[in-house]
Amino acid sequence: MLSARHLQLQPLALQHSLPRSTLLLNSSQTSRIGLRAPLLHVRCRRVNSSPDIEFDPGAFYVLFRELGLSEKETESLVTRDPDLRLKSISLLQARVASLKSVGISGLELCHLVAKCPSVLAANEIDPLVQFVRDDLDGQVDPAQLKRLFMSTEPQFLVGFEGKVKLLIDIGIPREKIVHPVEEIERLVKFLSRYGGVDLIVRHPPILNFDMDSQLIPRVEFLLELSGGDEDATGAVLRKLPTFLKYRVEHVENHVEFLRSFAGLDDQEIFRIIHVFPNIVRASKERKLRPRIIFLKECGLNSSEIFKFLTKAPLFLGLSFEGNIAYKLGLLVKIGYKYRTKEFAAAIGAVSRTSCENMQKVIELFLSYRFSCKDVLLMSKKHPQILQYNPDSLEEKVEYLVGEMGRDLDELLDFPAFLGYKTGY
Repeated sequence: MLSARHLQLQPLALQHSLPRSTLLLNSSQTSRIGLRAPLLHVRCRRVNSSPDIEFDPGAFYVLFRELGLSEKETESLVTRDPDLRLKSISLLQARVASLKSVGISGLELCHLVAKCPSVLAANEIDPLVQFVRDDLDGQVDPAQLKRLFMSTEPQFLVGFEGKVKLLIDIGIPREKIVHPVEEIERLVKFLSRYGGVDLIVRHPPILNFDMDSQLIPRVEFLLELSGGDEDATGAVLRKLPTFLKYRVEHVENHVEFLRSFAGLDDQEIFRIIHVFPNIVRASKERKLRPRIIFLKECGLNSSEIFKFLTKAPLFLGLSFEGNIAYKLGLLVKIGYKYRTKEFAAAIGAVSRTSCENMQKVIELFLSYRFSCKDVLLMSKKHPQILQYNPDSLEEKVEYLVGEMGRDLDELLDFPAFLGYKTGY
């Protein structure tokens, strides 16, 4: 009989080499689906100012030099927006100080002014900056605020404060609301069928997605794969809001691989995504391909592969060296034959437990004088026993013998007893 000490965990090099491959993450441009909304990303608007301001070229160039802009770059800004010359130096200095007060400074301020010089002159800027600094306690990410100034006509900032308060009331974190409100309203309306504001709260970068070229195509691809089931699509997105960060082509490549290599249809593929959305994070070449090859080598056909992946989807995401290799070795040591359907079923059953837990379970059975052959027999009848908590198993074994007065050998006939509650 093989004792517990013979099964100490150690890195395993199986005699039967398992498929390995290199990491390859696919990403590419998405296709465009859905109607094109009016663009809110427009050039910065000129601001009409009084022509009576006396222009002081010396102080003017000193101010822009302090921002990090050369005289040549400053001349270029004035050429693009001549109204800058019509603003007093004191006003420009006050605006610079105002922007710095909300965290936009240094190179970021220099870049903002270079890209959108009217940020120093537009009358609509000050009320918004004051709102962010005073009402929102300066908690807005300066990078998001900079993005707002660069992508939005100053005229659209009028009344921004009131609209932001409404968005805060519906649960969106303060620091995440720095986008044209009309775009946010459109986004929330679109996502309302799939999880709505909760998706944004759990994954705020959704606010940065372009509706027409990113968000809509990604949701619609998943919806089409589901057969038009909005509830099921929403369930996937609620489980993993970050699913939306993956480009359509990336997800499409995974789907096509499962179609062509695993022989699954779209309904089966969506079922797998539904139970394990993180499949989109698994490298197709490093994880998906070798795992499907393993299942095929164990004799599973397409239908059986589908059933396996819906019951043990974590198998697709686990590390080989740090997890699967240990478990395969332990299964071989207790008597499983490599490349068999029983072997595949066993590795699927232990995909939800840690290597250490699996080791402790085997050692527990050996400590009760069960042989490896006995453990093999019980795990074939009831594969879940290898993933149970060893402390709980020990209590149930003691209950079986001490409280019920039964013989341990009865577990060989009915190992499923170990999955029942003992009542204490």
